[in-house]
Amino acid sequence: MIWLTLRQFRVQALVAAGALAALAAVLALTGPGLSDDYSSGLATCTAQGDCTRFTTRFFDDHRAYFFGLTSLVIFVPGVIGVFWGAPLITRELEAGTHRLVWNQSISRTRWLSVKLGIVGAVAMVAAGLACLAVTWWSEPLDEAAGKRMPRLAPLMFDARGIAPIGYAAFAFALGVTVGVLVRRTLPAMAITLAVFAAVQIAMPLFVRPYLIPPKEAKITVTPANVGELSLSEEGVSMGASVADPGAWTLSNYTVDSAGRKVTWMPRSLAVTACQPPPTPPGATEPPPGPDPKCFTEIARLGYRQQISYHPGSRFWALQWRETGVFALLTAGLSGFCFFWVRRRLS
Repeated sequence: MIWLTLRQFRVQALVAAGALAALAAVLALTGPGLSDDYSSGLATCTAQGDCTRFTTRFFDDHRAYFFGLTSLVIFVPGVIGVFWGAPLITRELEAGTHRLVWNQSISRTRWLSVKLGIVGAVAMVAAGLACLAVTWWSEPLDEAAGKRMPRLAPLMFDARGIAPIGYAAFAFALGVTVGVLVRRTLPAMAITLAVFAAVQIAMPLFVRPYLIPPKEAKITVTPANVGELSLSEEGVSMGASVADPGAWTLSNYTVDSAGRKVTWMPRSLAVTACQPPPTPPGATEPPPGPDPKCFTEIARLGYRQQISYHPGSRFWALQWRETGVFALLTAGLSGFCFFWVRRRLS
């Protein structure tokens, strides 16, 4: 049974091995140069006292490669579910070859166990290797991106750590389950892709933020932590950021002295304390940013910024918990497949 499964899976395995080898070769050739360029540039700007401009330019120069490789890691589990999971059983059901195997003293349980075990293990290894290679290559860019692209942000979180392994296991089990139920390869592939995409969208929106209770902070806005400050005819609105540059902010809104959420602060602030400073004589542009007395007046009136967030230090804790969620989903789908094959499939 093991030999038969390996023989049936050899084409997909060879394609995956070739793709991983090509990816590893490209990253191995370009990665050291990327790291050296970042290290030398960082040393130069550190000596000058400010690396903000360098890190911004460095990331922007490699933005296309960074997002391309990150997207590749995110797409791998979906590809596994569609092209490995969905056809695995469906192909045999359509051809009727499963009955031939069952008549050769191979039980249904053993037949399904070998298929799920071998192909599922290869799927997780492939996703893990792709994630490891891309993470190694992207390390300088992850550092250069800083708080613009923290590891806890949904896009980065899905392509780093151990989460892609859990996604691959779930996508594979999902594809097998859909194939067992639908019994048609193309519809099973389409349904698998749609369901997996829906789960990947729903996870960071409705599940991941609450795997660990988020931290709550009510902070006073200052020139150092202000994220935005806009003036309009309706009043003044503002945003702020927590001190942790790697934090994942879930909500960020203004509250008044009584703790009530407000969208706009009084319009009077826009024409008094927060009015843009005049342009100095001889200057072509006004001084950047609002007058510091604007923040003093906002604080005096009792306005604060209510922020719900996960600190950057929770990256691995959230990775393990989310991977555990997908492990449970994978186990549940696998158990359902065994039940269906043993009791309902003929």
